Amino acid sequence: MKIAIIGQGYVGLALAKAAINAGHKVVGFDTNLKVIEDINNQITKDEFLNNSNYLPTNKEADVKDQEIYIIAVPTPLDENNLPDISYLNAASKLIAESAPNGALVINESTSYPGTLREIVITQISKSNKANFLYAAAPERIDPANTKWSIKNTPRVIAGVDEASTNAALVFYRSICDQVEVVLSPEVAEAAKLFENTFRQVNIALVNELAQISQKLNISANEVIAAASTKPFGFMPFNPGLGVGGHCIPIDPIYLAQKAKSVGATAAFIDQANKVNAQMPLYILERIKSLLDNDLKGKKICIIGLSYKADVSDLRQSPSLVLWKELEKQGAKVAFHDEVVKVYESIESSSLTVNAYDLSVVAIRHSNLDIDSLKKSAPIIFDCTGSIEGYYRL
Repeated sequence: MKIAIIGQGYVGLALAKAAINAGHKVVGFDTNLKVIEDINNQITKDEFLNNSNYLPTNKEADVKDQEIYIIAVPTPLDENNLPDISYLNAASKLIAESAPNGALVINESTSYPGTLREIVITQISKSNKANFLYAAAPERIDPANTKWSIKNTPRVIAGVDEASTNAALVFYRSICDQVEVVLSPEVAEAAKLFENTFRQVNIALVNELAQISQKLNISANEVIAAASTKPFGFMPFNPGLGVGGHCIPIDPIYLAQKAKSVGATAAFIDQANKVNAQMPLYILERIKSLLDNDLKGKKICIIGLSYKADVSDLRQSPSLVLWKELEKQGAKVAFHDEVVKVYESIESSSLTVNAYDLSVVAIRHSNLDIDSLKKSAPIIFDCTGSIEGYYRL
């Protein structure tokens, strides 16, 4: 099949690799020239199994006359912390200008229930009156996860009609081991949001437990470990500095905003968002208490800047929030991250002996030198709860 994938970020690029490895011919489009250049560098290094079937491009003319168009663009929040669908609109307009009659249009971008009909189809129909097939198949990419990939992660799909569903099913069966068909695109869209809202709410719950446990002079990590011995009715989550990335901090807001637009409440979701958003401030207070409630001039190293282990993605990273709050208190902040390495022209600092007054482990990358960490400061605060013998939640 001839496929155009609009957006070549971590979702679109992974999809492109899966598609070309299944024998499809793929045009990967992105408006960001640097993204295209980086992909071409990967191709030069033979990081694609079959790059002869793949064309990365920022030229709109290259996406014309494909059989399938897949939208894999960001769906962030705007300056008012509301859903930003500008990338979806732009992708839909491009498809309207490029797609031939009968093409299949799939939206993989995470968004609120109704997006396929209200945004994608509406936008395309404004300027192109041809007959298209439409389906929703929300992505389930988990960066740095070596166990679950596009191939072995079950995919949920739904078309606007039987023909659309069948066409989408043929494609996804070529790249996924298991494809689940649901009754409507809205069910598929809502399922993706609920998956990450579930995680946001449960992370907020254990983060609240951590604050309660501190007042009780017990460890939340030990409480959770004890509760985990129950073989039924319990699923462990771990407290931490907060949540980051493109999914967990954002998807619940898309769901809550849609709920409010149809007159439903989302109080539980809103509260979870607030609890997780304030965790860097809570950690700040814990750090202050360990340094005689005075951070002025104190040297503090943040271990791990990215939002999760073994990725370089800094989007919505709570480590950056903590950094700013520490500086507001007069602390001298450095960071150590062997994955990110450079942030805003500041290089990752080495973990030399007693270089800092306190080191705070925000994210534990797999390549973190624990012995060097332990010697880097007289006080270690471990937000991950994974290093025995030090302050933690």
